[in-house]
Amino acid sequence: MDTNVLKRFAQEARIGLQNKVRTKIDLVLHEESAARRESPKAVRDLESKIRSTSKEKVIEQVAYTWFNRFTALQYMDMNGYNRVRVIAPSEGQTRPEILSEASAGSFEDALISENIQNIVRSLLDGRSASSDPDNEAYRYLIVSVCNAWHSTMPFLFERIADYTELLMPDDLLSSTSVLVQLREAMTEENCQDVEVIGWLYQFYISEKKDEVFEGLKKNQKVTPENIPAATQLFTPNWIVRYLVENSLGRLWMLNNPNSNLIHQMEYYIAPEEPETDFLKITSPEEIKVCDPACGSGHMLTYSFDLLYAIYEEAGYDVTTIPTLILQNNLYGIELDQRAGELSSFALTMKARGKHRRFFRNPIQPNICVLENISFDTEELNEYMTEVGRDLFTFTFRTTLTQFEESDNFGSLIQPALEDVDGIRETLQSKDLSGNLFLKSTDDRVLQVLHQADYLRQKYHVVVANPPYMGGRGMNGRLSVFAKDKFPDSKSDLFAMFMEGTLRMTLKSGMMAMINMQSWMFLSSYEKLRGKLLSNATLLTMAHIGPRGFDTIGGEVVSTTAFIFQNNRNPDHKGEFLRLVDGMSEAEKSAMTKEAISNPDCGWFYRKTVGKFNWIPSSPISYWITQPVLNCFKGSNFIRSAGNLKTGVIAGNNEKFLRSWYELRKSNLSVFSQKNAAWFPLYKGGDWRRWYGNNLDVINYKNDGRELEKESNSMLRNKLYYFKGGIHWNRLSQGKFGSRLSLSGHIFEDLSPSYFTDLDNFAVLSLFNSKPFKTLLNIVSSGLKTEIGHVGNVPIVDFSLKNSSQNGKKLVELSSHDWVSYESSWDFTLHPLLSSDYRFNSLQNTYHALRNHWQGMADEMLRLEEENNRIFIDAYGLQDELTPDVPIHEITLTCNPAYRYGQKVSEDVREERLQQDTIKEFISYAVGCMFGRYALEEPGLILANAGETIKDFLQKVPNPSFPADDDNIIPILDEDWFDDDITERFRKFLRVTFGEEHFTENLRFIETSIGKPIRNYFLRDFYKDHVQTYKKRPIYWQFSSPKGSFNALIYMHRYNRDTVSVMLDQYLRQFKVKLTSQKTALERTEVSSDSSQGEKTKAITQIQKVNSIIQELETWERDVIFPLASQRIEIDLDDGVKTNYPKFKTALTKIPGLS
Repeated sequence: MDTNVLKRFAQEARIGLQNKVRTKIDLVLHEESAARRESPKAVRDLESKIRSTSKEKVIEQVAYTWFNRFTALQYMDMNGYNRVRVIAPSEGQTRPEILSEASAGSFEDALISENIQNIVRSLLDGRSASSDPDNEAYRYLIVSVCNAWHSTMPFLFERIADYTELLMPDDLLSSTSVLVQLREAMTEENCQDVEVIGWLYQFYISEKKDEVFEGLKKNQKVTPENIPAATQLFTPNWIVRYLVENSLGRLWMLNNPNSNLIHQMEYYIAPEEPETDFLKITSPEEIKVCDPACGSGHMLTYSFDLLYAIYEEAGYDVTTIPTLILQNNLYGIELDQRAGELSSFALTMKARGKHRRFFRNPIQPNICVLENISFDTEELNEYMTEVGRDLFTFTFRTTLTQFEESDNFGSLIQPALEDVDGIRETLQSKDLSGNLFLKSTDDRVLQVLHQADYLRQKYHVVVANPPYMGGRGMNGRLSVFAKDKFPDSKSDLFAMFMEGTLRMTLKSGMMAMINMQSWMFLSSYEKLRGKLLSNATLLTMAHIGPRGFDTIGGEVVSTTAFIFQNNRNPDHKGEFLRLVDGMSEAEKSAMTKEAISNPDCGWFYRKTVGKFNWIPSSPISYWITQPVLNCFKGSNFIRSAGNLKTGVIAGNNEKFLRSWYELRKSNLSVFSQKNAAWFPLYKGGDWRRWYGNNLDVINYKNDGRELEKESNSMLRNKLYYFKGGIHWNRLSQGKFGSRLSLSGHIFEDLSPSYFTDLDNFAVLSLFNSKPFKTLLNIVSSGLKTEIGHVGNVPIVDFSLKNSSQNGKKLVELSSHDWVSYESSWDFTLHPLLSSDYRFNSLQNTYHALRNHWQGMADEMLRLEEENNRIFIDAYGLQDELTPDVPIHEITLTCNPAYRYGQKVSEDVREERLQQDTIKEFISYAVGCMFGRYALEEPGLILANAGETIKDFLQKVPNPSFPADDDNIIPILDEDWFDDDITERFRKFLRVTFGEEHFTENLRFIETSIGKPIRNYFLRDFYKDHVQTYKKRPIYWQFSSPKGSFNALIYMHRYNRDTVSVMLDQYLRQFKVKLTSQKTALERTEVSSDSSQGEKTKAITQIQKVNSIIQELETWERDVIFPLASQRIEIDLDDGVKTNYPKFKTALTKIPGLS
């Protein structure tokens, strides 16, 4: 099934249908519309509906109603269930078959009433006036067919005589109509399985879902009407089969151990040993299966298939089986009327597919769409008086109030009343159908009992892919309900469904579910885990992890599928499949089947669930071996040897956080403690171990007084600010790596920290060891590493001396690597200019530096493996772990395997390392041009606001390579100015590596970067600079619209006259030079000494120069001159994001400057 085609169609159809309905509604509601004369009641109903909801909601509802009907009719066409095709044409034709037949005078009497036949004949033979008779006739035919299907499927095809018919889209026969697109998407191949309906439902509401999620980012809560869209996720077929086969299939196999059904269930995991404690059944008709969030019915349709096989095996007449299944076995509960319709349709199609005469005596599927039902006190009192007050017990009265917000709470409602059947029979016997005053109340009371019956404990199997919604997205009423009714699982709807659906399951029955894996590990679900493991038995689990849903891709959703039995057996060995390494649905499905057929595959585990209690917070860490589990038994933990702390939340990052290089040096505490406002901040960053990620600073002036005033800020654990310790990335994404925290730094919420009296280097060595990562993965999901996770890692006695020595060496190596790049505030000199590797030949220098880097990586590899041995021995895990460390996990920027990853070849990595190193050398040269650096002095030279060449010369009196005088460096296609950037770089290369090897060295540079140096400056330098400085560039590029004129400035040397100087000394001078060039070309054009070729070339060049002059004059007039006149001021403390946009289109646009 090509889901991409379905997705494109459904999304386009939603927009198209809504637009057509929107146009139609305006026509219908016009004061002079024909509809007001011909269908006045329908128009009044439409106006009433708009008043009670909104025009847009009516449009959405009508568009979706027709989408459902059209797709249902096409599905039946493709499967031969319509006697004459309604949407699809006959083979070789283009018009719908039903219209072609009508044009030939042939009608299917069972589908088209005599009255409609006469109307259609009159339209098609021209007796009735119409501007578009074919289209109008076809509309009548479709309405008639929908009415004909009402008796069979009233849930989808209610009789159309209301505003829905009035708003039926026009233009159903054109080549661009929605029905043509529908036929292209719902081909015979795609309609082989009714699953196609579920995909269309998901894709139709996907854009609505995106809108809801965008709202969540703006802190907008999910309202009841948006819950279906926000929580819909179509379950892949193999997961559905795994869940149903290991619940419903398992139930049948336990009761019929010799059943051949096992051969039909590819995903069934047979118990290792015979079981005796299970739910007994004597007949298939007893089995009740419920999906409490059934959506479009995927779980139920596969349950239908399995039940059909069960009935067949039990010897039932195949013609009776579909009816028996729909009558006795399958139940679905839904919030969304539209999804409920599709679920009922899907089951009806399953029944028709198994029994061709099913439509003659159809059975309505047991799908309950929960309705909001409320009563006022007076009507209820009258009703109780009429039927007898003794019937209205406290639990019954309570139940009558529980469905007032069904659209918000859904299947999580737990009816207080247990004896639903008895009370319902009593009320039905009263027969109030003739009581005009109480009939409505009676209907609603019976509907409450109907809904309560669906939600009571009566099911052998409950199977679901429940809605996912964290507390942040819940609206106020839902949040209160969650805290009140589900205090142990209130963090997310899916967790609440785990509790709620288990209560719907009979004793020893089974709950099968797929949901987020977070409940397995996170401390916020600790009480839920404890409750589940204390009251139920985890039978089997397929731990899917990320990439389980191809339609959403990537790491977005990490899931797990599992089956609980509703009784407790602490000695039961559950079966677990670890599928987290699978890269797609297909791969995970194949891994599941492989594990079932070959338990020694390496990802199949059997574990006694009771032993999870040995581990703090009882995570479902099924994959651990006994030696690893023993590490937790009776151990001390990291939390007992130090203090784990979360850090500051600024509340307003744009105001209080900066990258350090945006600011003036004198205001940074790393350079000047006196009167400093900005202090180093650990804030997560890339995965890196030992040392680094020191890029961010926080405004903590006057001990953070301004920060404390911010309404959303939280200055947590202030006593630990500026202390040395260890920190890591909270958002670890499965890659934990800790780094040394230096004194004088603050740590943020994204960098939790550990403070201990033990030697920091020794503890850091422990944190970065293989055993620690292994044990941490047991108590953490891996996506986030909270302080609770780290605190729950067991700690053992180990050699402080050896581990401290190793840790210190590893930090030194990592620190040496970090400060070799200009993004570090400790950067002093580009390593190619270090005397340790220096040759006259730049190529030889690079090779010497590359050898040094390789030595660093090799030494770090040796030390890390030695470190691993120390801790493997300390934890007694010699038979579980090896000390080996892959080279790509040596987190040095100079290590290409880490920097570029394993997806590219070693040759490509080496080529990229050489290229990037040369680009970094060029960047350093530009820094020297601006006076940020100097060859004679280490580190920053000019890095305060508005500094000049005079300030530079005071710090570097006799520079071998002087800084630029006016802080403007042109980047042009030729050497138009003495301080042209290309010419300045050539001079820099001569100064640093000598005149003798200049040509050779320039060739090496241009070979490394893959282009001439001038082309690099024109096309790539600024992009690289923006990337290096993470969209907070310190050099700013003024650039004309077509890039004919470019000039760099250094923002720390900017002053109010910089733009004026650029205008007068560069832009206007450039135009003068261009004019002179043009004059010379014009002489060539008219000179008798010029050849025809020279004249032609001159003409072309003149046209080009004219174009450039025109471009620059417009740019000067509209952009540069107004800016120069404004004499704009910038405050470096405001940061690049605030200052850069002040210059509008004069500067090169930075995509995503945020």
